[in-house]
Amino acid sequence: MARRPPPGILGFVALPPVTLILGGARSGKSRHAEALVEEAAGNGLYIATAAAGDGEMEARIRHHRERRGPFWTTVEEPLHLAHAIEAHALPGRPILVDCLTLWLSNLMLEGRAVEPATDRLLATLEEASVPVVLVANEVGQGIVPENALARAFRDHAGRMNQRIAEMADRVVMMVAGLPMTVKGEESDLPG
Repeated sequence: MARRPPPGILGFVALPPVTLILGGARSGKSRHAEALVEEAAGNGLYIATAAAGDGEMEARIRHHRERRGPFWTTVEEPLHLAHAIEAHALPGRPILVDCLTLWLSNLMLEGRAVEPATDRLLATLEEASVPVVLVANEVGQGIVPENALARAFRDHAGRMNQRIAEMADRVVMMVAGLPMTVKGEESDLPG
């Protein structure tokens, strides 16, 4: 079944149905994803997957909330990502998911099966009625982790990113704050 095109919104830049923003830590992924959605609509839904496991992460989450402002409606969902996309999609309101890597961490820490959750996410993205922008870390460019859990995480993240990139209409790699389009039309990027 073909995905439905994003709704046209007069005066805004159209987003493709699925955009994946990849990059390393502090590469500008979240800010770029936010800018894409802000240039495409009058408001957006921000699905945040982070869970505050300690004071430092709690401060990061608070900083992100403050930075987002009133344009965004925020839903915090660390585990049930596909359901959150389905339940909160509204016509004319793109969805930003930040981030898939934390969602994967949450699944693994809860002992949940990664592949079925990824399958469900992909099926949801295929049927989404609004544009979805997903943020994920590219974790496979460093050294081989020394423990089995970290290696499993790296492997799951790499496979997940590949599967989502394959079905995405646009994939952007962030390098030092600069977006590099690796799939899709560069001309559809705002700005």
